Amino acid sequence: MSLEQELLKQRVARIHEIEALGYRGYGKRYDFSHTLPEILEKFSEKTAEELEPRIQVKLCGRIQSLRGKGKAGFMHIAQNGAKFQVYIKIDAMPERDFKLYQLLDIGDLVGVEGYLFRTRTGELTVHAESLEFLSKTLLPMPEKWHGLEDVEVRYRQRYLDLISNEDVRKTFVTRSKVVSSLRRQLEAKNFIEVETPMLQPLYGGAAARPFVTHHNTLDVDLYLRIAPELYLKRLVVGGLDRVYEINRNFRNEGISIKHNPEFTMLEFYQAYTDYLGLMDFTAELLKQVAIDSTGGTVVEYQGEQLDWGNMRKFSMREAVIEFWQGEGKPTMEQVKDPAWLAQHSHKSTAGEALVEIFERVAESQLVQPTIIYDYPVEMSPLSKNKPDEPDFVERFEVFAAGMEIGNAYTELNDPQEQRRRFEMQLGMIAKGDEEAHQMDEDYVRALCYGMPPTGGEGLGIDRIAMLMSNSRSIRDVILFPLLRPEGKIDLIDDLRQVE
Repeated sequence: MSLEQELLKQRVARIHEIEALGYRGYGKRYDFSHTLPEILEKFSEKTAEELEPRIQVKLCGRIQSLRGKGKAGFMHIAQNGAKFQVYIKIDAMPERDFKLYQLLDIGDLVGVEGYLFRTRTGELTVHAESLEFLSKTLLPMPEKWHGLEDVEVRYRQRYLDLISNEDVRKTFVTRSKVVSSLRRQLEAKNFIEVETPMLQPLYGGAAARPFVTHHNTLDVDLYLRIAPELYLKRLVVGGLDRVYEINRNFRNEGISIKHNPEFTMLEFYQAYTDYLGLMDFTAELLKQVAIDSTGGTVVEYQGEQLDWGNMRKFSMREAVIEFWQGEGKPTMEQVKDPAWLAQHSHKSTAGEALVEIFERVAESQLVQPTIIYDYPVEMSPLSKNKPDEPDFVERFEVFAAGMEIGNAYTELNDPQEQRRRFEMQLGMIAKGDEEAHQMDEDYVRALCYGMPPTGGEGLGIDRIAMLMSNSRSIRDVILFPLLRPEGKIDLIDDLRQVE
């Protein structure tokens, strides 16, 4: 029998001992008087004298440490990101409860009733007068000083990661604050939240490869959505002038520290505005997200101080010039010249060449929050052309820490031009581009009923959460990132053997 099997056997035996004392092996409802964060906030500043007359409390949590099991001892319990000390004394509680204390293990969940006092070292503590057993841990907790360090295990067993690593819990609290801030700000601007299909007969709204599935009853192949864009714009046609969706998207692409096949986006659409209007709104939106999720506009990320109160702006051509490294910095005339672009890129069109040069020269240097605007038409099949330069569209992207976190544009609402754009994309598919856009005839039909001038935007929730929580990898801000199957786990057989 392995050491883990032996420990499992001992823990199961302790459940029977605890039940023999009259407790339920896996507890029952426990009505606590305070959460641990509440009690620390309310009483941390109280002196020993101010804790008199005795203040009775009922607390609960997971045992984080145990010291001494003679006639007295201490334990710390943890809950909601806080921990609190409990003092146990044999003559201060019923004999049954003290016997329970002697059977407890680190990781067990308990309820404690007693009064507050300060120890000789000054630590705020509850003097236990009764214990309640709430749940047993059968497996050992990670070593307390180092927590759970194996990255693979951390992602695969996120429940254990959250128990063991306080910083992980803080990361996901920050992520929640990011989402709450975005939702609150949009609703204050009279946007309404909607839901659009995840299963779609025709994927669209982005350049990406989809996941394919099959509906048995209808006997049709369907796609997990790569973006909700075309459905949301149908709603704008239908008269919902301000809509948003916090949506899960699925793209059958590679995995990296910036990419996960399943990810979360915020997409919103506002009628009667354009990409210039969205630029100002985006700067305001992200500034407030930083304040709401971190407490200020300057946020540390991987050693850099990102200033979300100061959003820089460059056209794509200006960015190539601004961030050009070494000799031969180009002029604006050169960056506009198809011949110059062809000399510095292997792409077949001037627009594709400009984007390739921008990505190579500038993108990694966009550390501070930055908006890059005016994109070539080839890369933007759903954006409206610039009136004075039809080879470009009214589009911008938001960058920070060298990665894109948002994409926005003035929506193309001319059905004839949209048809031509889709046909251009079909030509790219014929040349082997697996990420080019499909033809969506129903969307073109919707535009034929008239869509008002509209600005639309998508923001990557996962990447924003990375930036606000100082997380290097996107997997650190996704509770359950996609991993290869683990293989057989022997735990079920072990549980069967010790039953």
